[in-house]
Amino acid sequence: MVLNSIIVIGVLGYMFIDDYTFVDALFMTVITISTVGFNIIDPLNPAAKIFTVLLILSSIGAYMYAASIVTKFIVDGQFLIQYKHNQVYKSIKKLDGHVVVCGYGRNGQQAIQKLKDYDEDFVIIEKDKDKIEEISQDDSLLFVYGDATEDSVLMKAGIDRASTLITTLPRDSENVFVVLSARQMRSDMTIISRASEENSKSKLKIAGATNIIMPNKLGGDHMASLVVTPDVVEFLDNISLEWKNNINIKEVKVGDICKEGNVSTLRKLDLRRKTGVTVIGLKGVDGEYDVNPEVDENLEVETKLIVLGKSFQIAKLMELYGLK
Repeated sequence: MVLNSIIVIGVLGYMFIDDYTFVDALFMTVITISTVGFNIIDPLNPAAKIFTVLLILSSIGAYMYAASIVTKFIVDGQFLIQYKHNQVYKSIKKLDGHVVVCGYGRNGQQAIQKLKDYDEDFVIIEKDKDKIEEISQDDSLLFVYGDATEDSVLMKAGIDRASTLITTLPRDSENVFVVLSARQMRSDMTIISRASEENSKSKLKIAGATNIIMPNKLGGDHMASLVVTPDVVEFLDNISLEWKNNINIKEVKVGDICKEGNVSTLRKLDLRRKTGVTVIGLKGVDGEYDVNPEVDENLEVETKLIVLGKSFQIAKLMELYGLK
């Protein structure tokens, strides 16, 4: 921009001070500011000589300023940061069915760790520059620098192709705004939001949140349960959703087990004998849960089974039916 301005000033100056034609003025300006050393077209009058000196000094100043900007850009690491951002955006554009996580605070990091454990694709949105620098140190993390309450930032994170959005921002008002924006953009996606205050739950629900989590309440309930039913809580704490651990819970769709469409009952599936796992619950197509279901209850393709078992039993279930 500065260089263009100098060229314009140079051309106009030579045209008015020494009556050069436009082409000659442009030629004189370019050879002057580039210092290539070509001969001048015609001898310059005193005013044109002074103008030429000023033009040379201005161009040198412009070059030095540009050089300082470029040097600072490289020395401060901005070049590498910008390059990495561009590479990250290219990777994000390739994602489909991923999870968008808004906020890289304590809850956000816990969610991200669980997603990593399950090899789920995800994109982090964070507006804190220091946290972005921390995130950028891990090459396995995809991120967008910006405010998650802005639609353009959500689009950069690929919300139009995402399956789920998790918002863990510190303020409930921000989470409400994110949920509202995301729901307007995607009516079919799952939206999970963090909430700090009880009265925020209804607002988040109205805004379009599918699930609302209150970390503080969960922590208090958990501590109280350790007093009332310590053995039960300890047992539940030892149950993992990751099948490589000792005691595990797994969610399985009936249609993934009965791939030929011959859906029947739990008795006929006989998962206990085949794999050792126990079906402890069902989730029907209406979203209702049935704990400790009857073995002769009719199942549908979209019904989900909640099974409990040891790691090797879960592994056998997954291997037998080709599950992931």
